[in-house]
Amino acid sequence: MFDESLLIGKWEQKSGPPPVLFYRYDSNGNGVTWNPDEGYTELNGQKFTWRLIKSELTQIHLMESGTNKIKFIFTVTELTSTTLKYKDELSRWSFTKL
Repeated sequence: MFDESLLIGKWEQKSGPPPVLFYRYDSNGNGVTWNPDEGYTELNGQKFTWRLIKSELTQIHLMESGTNKIKFIFTVTELTSTTLKYKDELSRWSFTKL
């Protein structure tokens, strides 16, 4: 079981499938992700909602139309004040808190 309060804040991807991504998890269950290489910033990134229950991290990304949603479910393998690691069936990701 992981403490969801450790997830709150900004994270930078350090490994996993390219491209480098940034995520911000807010305490109200909202968040945003962006890829600077594609011209996105924190202000115009893709919004999502999230929840962490035990080791299951669910993110529901809101597409540009605002009506379409994509659901991702990850298994958190490590969550500390500085490190976030999770995986799905195909990939693993590693993030460092900014």
